[in-house]
Amino acid sequence: MPKLIVFLGNPGMQYRHTRHNAGWMVCDAFSAYKGMTQSWTTKFHAQYTKQGDAVLLKPQTFMNESGLSVQEATKFYGIDCKDVLVVHDDIELPFKSVKIQMGGGMGGHNGLRSVKTHLGTDRFCRLRLGVGRPPACIQVADFVLGRFSPLEEKGLEDVLKQASKEIEGFIKNGIQSR
Repeated sequence: MPKLIVFLGNPGMQYRHTRHNAGWMVCDAFSAYKGMTQSWTTKFHAQYTKQGDAVLLKPQTFMNESGLSVQEATKFYGIDCKDVLVVHDDIELPFKSVKIQMGGGMGGHNGLRSVKTHLGTDRFCRLRLGVGRPPACIQVADFVLGRFSPLEEKGLEDVLKQASKEIEGFIKNGIQSR
C-alpha cells in the first residue's frame, strides 16, 4: 500500500528556519538520510516526489490550507487516511521530543485542523515534533513563527535524525508497530 508523508510548513524565506517549519526541516533531513536525488514536481498545490512506495508532500499553501494538498494527493493516489503521516511542530511536547501516533486532537494547530477538515476525519497518523511551550510573555503565534534559539539549534540534528528514522519505520510498517 502506498503511504503519503506530509511535511507541514509555510512557504517563504521568512519562515524557513522557524519552529512552525519543523516539518519542512524534517523533509530536508529525511531526503538527505535516504540519499534522495530525484527532483520534486509541483502538483496538488504542493511539491512532491516519490520514494519507493511513499509519496512525499510539501504543501505550498500556507499552513492553514495544508489539507487541500493532502486531500488532492490522497484522492489521486488512492491512499487511505491510515496511511497518511503528517509531520508537524507541536508546542504540547517538550523540545527534542518526537512522538508518532494515530489520530488525536488538533491542539490548536491550524495545519492539522485543515488536514482534518479536508480529509473528513482525524484518523490519520502524526509525527509530532516537540518545540516546547512559549514563555508566558510571548504569544503562541509569535513563538511558532520565531526561529529556534542557538541552544535549540544545537539539538535539532538529533531530532531530525530521530524523525527520519520514524518516517522510515512508518513507510515500512505503518503505525501498527508503534
